[in-house]
Amino acid sequence: MDKPVKLVVISPRLSAGVPRPVDGAKLSNPMEVENMRRRDFMKGSVAAGVALALPFSRVRGANGDNRVAVVGLHGRGRGLIAGFRDTKGVRAVALCDVDSNVLDQEVKKFKTRDEKVDAYTDYRRMLEDKSVDVVAIATPDHWHVPLAAFSVIAGKDVYVENPLSHTIYEGRLLVNLAREHGRIVQHGTQLRSAEGLIEAVEYMRSGKLGKIRMAKAINCQLRNPIGRKADCEAPAHVNYDMWLGPAPKRPFNPNRFHYNWHWFWDYGTGDTGNDGIHQIDIARWGLGVTLPKAVSCSGGQLFYDDDHETPDTQIATFEYDDVYLMFEMRLWTPYLHEGHNNGNIFYGDNGTMSIGRKGWQVTFKDGTKGPSGAPGSGSHIGNFINAVRSRKVSDPSTALGAGLNADVEVGHHSASLCHMANIAMRVGRRLKFDAQQELFIDDVEANTFLTKKYRQGYELPTL
Repeated sequence: MDKPVKLVVISPRLSAGVPRPVDGAKLSNPMEVENMRRRDFMKGSVAAGVALALPFSRVRGANGDNRVAVVGLHGRGRGLIAGFRDTKGVRAVALCDVDSNVLDQEVKKFKTRDEKVDAYTDYRRMLEDKSVDVVAIATPDHWHVPLAAFSVIAGKDVYVENPLSHTIYEGRLLVNLAREHGRIVQHGTQLRSAEGLIEAVEYMRSGKLGKIRMAKAINCQLRNPIGRKADCEAPAHVNYDMWLGPAPKRPFNPNRFHYNWHWFWDYGTGDTGNDGIHQIDIARWGLGVTLPKAVSCSGGQLFYDDDHETPDTQIATFEYDDVYLMFEMRLWTPYLHEGHNNGNIFYGDNGTMSIGRKGWQVTFKDGTKGPSGAPGSGSHIGNFINAVRSRKVSDPSTALGAGLNADVEVGHHSASLCHMANIAMRVGRRLKFDAQQELFIDDVEANTFLTKKYRQGYELPTL
């Protein structure tokens, strides 16, 4: 009989400081040690397609349930609370946020239902609770890996919203930490658990569309401008220093806070990492590829004239040995593109497969319609909790729908494509990439974007 799981969700809006890891200065040249670790792991039992059994010594709650803490409650955190509460054998027992007003609002909902929940403004105190099994993270992007890393080290399994990381180095570090500590980490690309899309990918791999030579990931929608706002004092109910965390110190600005932080490089990854990652992930999944050998990208602001730093228009091409993956993003189009606002098209020798919000459809090269299907149901959180209980991880590229559907390395690869596109756009040229070393080839400037400086007191842990 399955044992229930305890859930905790964490947000970067916390109040006191972050644990200071070992020597943060070592991060100035991060790839040397990490690539050695990566090669060691890849040679071991974590090889693609092999189920990995991980140790499980978590303490259960008094009722034998799985207990979860959620961090970051203003946006996706609310959805995670509901998702975990609705999963059998799981209890949300802790909430964490640096905005005490947001925290109080969510705690009151538990009181209304006569449910007990602990409230934290400091995630370190939350991680000290040994009865918490799972930490769910829905903070700004720049807090994803720091919170996930310290949670893994504290012995918690982790559900982290997309994108997995804020830099490519962060993602690889989290993969290695999860392996070293034997923790389950699920990435929030929830369409990986949609039964209909699993069916669609299985159809593509059947060979009935012939060789798939290209996939296009489409992210088109209308997002309103954010205008221009002056810096000001941070609200008294917000621990702004904790919210900034590892990011550079700068004055508070409402346009860089709730949700709009997505559009600033210090905290977010633009809409490529925010929404486009779902389509990029599906394209990569359908093609059965990981990291490319080259990337080119152009982008800019054709629509906004405001405080945005990230682009409203972006076109990227990821080159593999025998396939291409394209990404198109426009934030000023309230109409469909090739039948989609957010969707994918796979181009094969015998026809195409279109995947979107309404499901999937095959069209053969003579124009006749082939098989189709609805998006299908499927609980990404349920898939994660099953893996927390079984301690089994498998690579969905070889075992569709089995094991953990969006393991930390799956998330790392998809997030890395988003980072690579943004880096190629920012340096303004095509970049060659060494997928084994996870380094750009002969490009010092591009490689400076693989990691970043961390503010003193908020450094990452080391292996």
